Amino acid sequence: MDNHEPIDLFVLGLDDFNRSKLESLDQDLAVNIYPLLDMDAVTSSEDYDIHAVLNTAENQLRSYPRPIGGIIGYWDFPVSLMIPILAHRLGLTAPSVQGVVGCEHKYWSRLLQKKVAPAHVPSFQSVDPFDDQALNEIMVNYPFWIKPVKSHSSHLGFKVRNGKDLARAVHEIRSGIAGMGNAFNEFLNYAHLPEEIARIGGNHCVVEGLIRGRQCTLEGFVHKGDIQVYGVVDSFRYPNGSSFSRYQYPSSLPGRVIQEMVGIAGKVLAETGLDHSAFNMEFFWDSKRDHIWILEINPRISQSHGDIFEKVDGTPHHRILVELALNRRPAWSPGKGQFACAAKVFLRRFQDALVTRIPDTQEIQAVEEQFPGTMISIMASQGLRLSGMDPAEQDSYSFAYAIIFTGAKTPGRLRQNIKKIKNALPFEFK
Repeated sequence: MDNHEPIDLFVLGLDDFNRSKLESLDQDLAVNIYPLLDMDAVTSSEDYDIHAVLNTAENQLRSYPRPIGGIIGYWDFPVSLMIPILAHRLGLTAPSVQGVVGCEHKYWSRLLQKKVAPAHVPSFQSVDPFDDQALNEIMVNYPFWIKPVKSHSSHLGFKVRNGKDLARAVHEIRSGIAGMGNAFNEFLNYAHLPEEIARIGGNHCVVEGLIRGRQCTLEGFVHKGDIQVYGVVDSFRYPNGSSFSRYQYPSSLPGRVIQEMVGIAGKVLAETGLDHSAFNMEFFWDSKRDHIWILEINPRISQSHGDIFEKVDGTPHHRILVELALNRRPAWSPGKGQFACAAKVFLRRFQDALVTRIPDTQEIQAVEEQFPGTMISIMASQGLRLSGMDPAEQDSYSFAYAIIFTGAKTPGRLRQNIKKIKNALPFEFK
């Protein structure tokens, strides 16, 4: 292939928003972007046939008439595990299935974290939610979290204060865990699991003691064993302590705290064996105790952060995925964007309601013009209930009905702009 000829990359579950981010990347990367399977094909469900989906994707790639440079994706499971399997079949660069599962299997990940950073891991244990005796013998003290060993967006994750809360949570988990749990079990067959993990499948849960503090996410990559963090994003929550209100970049945490987190992340990621991969690793800093807690590791970029990186650093961090797929060490130059800080903001309600009014196109456009660089995405539909929205986009405690991306020159101005934008969007509920 001519060195100047663009390299063809395939994206699993390519959607319009992230296509625009990939297409905005610097031309020096010289890549062509093509979709691999649609969103429906990469969304886990009760009857999800991973072998059929993987074979469909492989056939599409093998029938492509030109050389393929790589396969990338920015979604959580099952995309995160399809990439290493497909890349291995076609001889392309990707992380190992083992490394990805070591991050994504919440119980195994906790064991690996505890091995190298025990002071930063809360009390935890695995539990079979279908085993009443095991549920009665949970050793972690109330209050605690119970969540599937594999989920997304805090789906089926519940804060449990007492036995009544536990009974309600278990009822919800039992009725909903199989959709992702069964599919995750099929993917686990592609990994060489330790015996103690092989018994803890996708329909198990992990119980964890509560951790508190200011939450942030380290975004980074691992290339040939070298770990680099290129950005830290703060995560703010609503008063319920569970639902995100906004992601804000760059972080306002003290530099020494961030450096300690980076050191912890390096130890943990080395233990998982993750390589040739982006990652985002979530932490809490308890400022009163000056203590750092690990929340979880995701072996991918957080595509939620792509726009705010672009606003501050001049390019979306999708660039990291592209360079890793091409087996290059990613280059990152911070601070070259239009804004000094940026945020992704979630508008939420905490009870179901009928949506009687949403902003029309002209009203949205007027707000976006008033605040340059702002993008508004409406998730609710007029005339429908909030509970009718796509559950994949929701947590267990609220209904996110709109998302705002915006930037500013200072954090103070950013907060002011967010408030003004919210007030300017005419939503009505009944």
